[in-house]
Amino acid sequence: MQYDLCCVGHITLDKVITPRNTVQMPGGTSFYCSEALSLFTDIRYKLITALGKSEYPTVEHLREKGVEVEVMPSRHSVYFENRYGEDQDNRAQRVLAKADPFTLDAFRQTEAQIFLLGALLADDFSPDIVKSLSGKALVAVDSQGYLREVRDTRVYPVDWTNKREVLPYIHFLKVNEEEMEVLTGYKDIRHAARLLYEWGVREVLITMGSRGSVLYDGRQFYSIPAYEADKVLDATGCGDTYFTGYLYQRSKGTGMEQSGHFGAAMATLKIERIGPFSGTKGEVLRKMETARKRWPEKP
Repeated sequence: MQYDLCCVGHITLDKVITPRNTVQMPGGTSFYCSEALSLFTDIRYKLITALGKSEYPTVEHLREKGVEVEVMPSRHSVYFENRYGEDQDNRAQRVLAKADPFTLDAFRQTEAQIFLLGALLADDFSPDIVKSLSGKALVAVDSQGYLREVRDTRVYPVDWTNKREVLPYIHFLKVNEEEMEVLTGYKDIRHAARLLYEWGVREVLITMGSRGSVLYDGRQFYSIPAYEADKVLDATGCGDTYFTGYLYQRSKGTGMEQSGHFGAAMATLKIERIGPFSGTKGEVLRKMETARKRWPEKP
């Protein structure tokens, strides 16, 4: 079977601390992506994950929602602590446990149009995995996992060690402003996006939280607004939700700009509720039509 989108990544145990409450829940790119796409019946989707036995109930939950899940055994699950202040664009992280990295064997039996690699830490996927997958599909990566170094449970930003080796094999790359600067040395979005494209990335997505996002395909910049939330309850997973919405639309042949709008509206609906995205496609479209928009400055 050929899948439209296959997400590969660890399901984590997340402890989310905000000024208003503390919640423990599953997390990680793979979880937020799978929860969201379980609600869209017009996509052929699969999850490949690796986790400890303690998180197996989350896998069964996803299967009950219709998600096809393949599980690689791991000694532990990844355990993240995310602490937010009043500014939901910023968070402090700790990693309290790590899972085993993925190997090439996890992918041999799966064919997909797009593989989303949900890296949480720099050693989750070796360069050989990215190179191998790019030979049979478009590879999508969120850079955040490659820019995290864990020292005594604390998470510190670092540069992507072998970025010049790996980036030519990545079609879709999502970065935020801080990650963009770490990767390229540029604070200017236009310069950073062009350099990432020059290094081999075909679709560059630069997110700026509540200030929107900018997309670049080597020819044109697309400014994508942030849709104003009715209320802000839980920002964890918003970037994953944005990327999921974008890739969902791109897998269906939708253009970059419209895909960016869809992903941004999905992220806004997610932030209005605790936990993963739980809306409908209709709600996303209504948010795009009715919500106030905050446009990024033109790059």
